[in-house]
Amino acid sequence: MSKYILALDQGTSSSRALIFNKKGEICSLAQKEFSQIFPKPGWVEHNPKEIWSSQSAVMIEAITSAGLDIQSIAALGITNQRETTVVWDAETSEPVYNAIVWQDRRTSSYCDTLKREGKIDIIREKTGLIIDAYFSATKLKWILDNVHGAREKAEHGKLRFGTIDSWLIWCLTKGKVHVTDVTNASRTMLFNIHSLEWDKDLLELFNIPYSMLPDVKSCSEIYGHTSKSIFAESIPIAGIVGDQQSALFGQLCIEPGSVKNTYGTGCFLLMNTGDKPITSRNNLLTTIAWKIKDQTIYALEGSVFVAGSVVQWIRDGLGLIHCSKEIESLASSVPDNGGVYFVPALTGLGAPYWDQYAKGCIYGITRGSTAGHIARAALEGIAFQNMDIVSSMEKDSGVKLCELKVDGGASQNNLLMQFQADILSCKVIRPHITETTALGAAFFAGLAIEYWENISELKSIFSIDRCFTPQCDQNKAKQGWVDAISRTLNK
Repeated sequence: MSKYILALDQGTSSSRALIFNKKGEICSLAQKEFSQIFPKPGWVEHNPKEIWSSQSAVMIEAITSAGLDIQSIAALGITNQRETTVVWDAETSEPVYNAIVWQDRRTSSYCDTLKREGKIDIIREKTGLIIDAYFSATKLKWILDNVHGAREKAEHGKLRFGTIDSWLIWCLTKGKVHVTDVTNASRTMLFNIHSLEWDKDLLELFNIPYSMLPDVKSCSEIYGHTSKSIFAESIPIAGIVGDQQSALFGQLCIEPGSVKNTYGTGCFLLMNTGDKPITSRNNLLTTIAWKIKDQTIYALEGSVFVAGSVVQWIRDGLGLIHCSKEIESLASSVPDNGGVYFVPALTGLGAPYWDQYAKGCIYGITRGSTAGHIARAALEGIAFQNMDIVSSMEKDSGVKLCELKVDGGASQNNLLMQFQADILSCKVIRPHITETTALGAAFFAGLAIEYWENISELKSIFSIDRCFTPQCDQNKAKQGWVDAISRTLNK
């Protein structure tokens, strides 16, 4: 009987399940969107139970639509939106509050307090992170401080904390396994990326009981098996990795200096820096790329908070398009941006600015501006943000970028990819399989059970769909972006 790998790709706006064969080909894909909850301006939440129900539904749908049975699934790998924070009751498995999403800004003022108290250096030294509401620690503290009875329960060992991977595994195993991996742990602002342990000083700083925390594992090992109440046969859960690190591995950015960018709800550029962490001097993050057996690989990361979600806003907020794919034709209806610049700081600005209070702005509008100019400026705004991160990455690493591997939904937008190549003055390479986030999770799971023998075997799977090369000079456009950013920052 042929065997397959099931990858769960739990994202910010939808839950997906993909089945891969030995050649890394997608045999089936199922996807289901779930509710986005905005209780107050700057607050973003998800219902953890809806995340689980949507993920379990697409998992079964993917297997069924491929015409497979459970015995055909060799292993299951999980990749997930990072930093999003869930707290649940250890006995009932009921969440005590909605999941607080990575985009949520409710703890910005507390982060400002931490900065004033001089905590920047100790947090960066231990975690590689910048103090920001983006990460899990302040979200977890907020839940304990603001949900009635939560802190008391936590202190009595009755609550569990996890990022989405931990929550899904808890649900898949019916509460028998509470784990995470080093990549997700490294995004909590509670994990020491050098000792690879939960940091006691940081737990004390944020007043987090140790009993809440999951065990931290590598990205590729068998953590447990799915409950037989979910499938008739148990499936080994053999891979866990945060979505951006998963895409880095799925793109086979194995060599130090190799870079990928995922164009999803946000944009996330990661550079493999090898087995030693590089401390950023240019406002990037130092993070764990992956761990296989005893080898830990590190990365530099720059995060753009709003990328594909600005297209959703143009669709849902402005009503300029009916579906996201229409953005390319609308943007192509004009030859250039007409002097219009869109800084999509809809949830603040990430790297390299880290401005929690920046608001989205559209500059340069005249009587001659059209919907096409706004659409084009929105796409260009995504690319410009990536340009700023690449500049910081080159300074930190001392490596001049010669090619950028891309994936994610918006990487299918040819206009955006060509503009990205133009302003970076380097090749932009789009692989044949753009589902590299899910593919990375499948690779980790497959390696754990020797479905694939080693990384060399994985390299034979990678193939290029299209390579975008620079075609025109964009220096004038770059200067316009610098001006727009300077007007946007909350100085």
